[in-house]
Amino acid sequence: MSRIVEVARGWIGTPYLHGAARRGAGCDCLGLVRGVWAALEGDEPEPVPAYPRMEARGDEILRDAAARHLHEIACAEARPGDLLLFRLRAGRPARHLGLLADGADGTGGPSFIHAYEGHGVVESRLTPPWRRRIAACFALTERIG
Repeated sequence: MSRIVEVARGWIGTPYLHGAARRGAGCDCLGLVRGVWAALEGDEPEPVPAYPRMEARGDEILRDAAARHLHEIACAEARPGDLLLFRLRAGRPARHLGLLADGADGTGGPSFIHAYEGHGVVESRLTPPWRRRIAACFALTERIG
């Protein structure tokens, strides 16, 4: 199992809290990735400014930030521990992210670990509706895995 996935699974059950990044206390999807990064790599690569719950601008803020620090890969090449960015609405910028996992239910099918409002940090199956929303994949395992 990827060390990234192992650390991320330690966050499962953390409540959702916008803008936070504290295991057990609260985080959002970015906070989960920031927390995993900090646990494995140390300091974050850049400060994260305050951000609104729903970004009104059309900029690819998450994708641009990921591209500054990680290598974008074809999603077919993604391995457990790599970063997935999702578009929650077609034609809109990516506004959600998670970490690819290897399926916690023993079926071996792909899953991903993410945090979202009303659920906190969970591991979800990478079902066709989620797959259709993938906007980009980044090789986090090359950096901290």
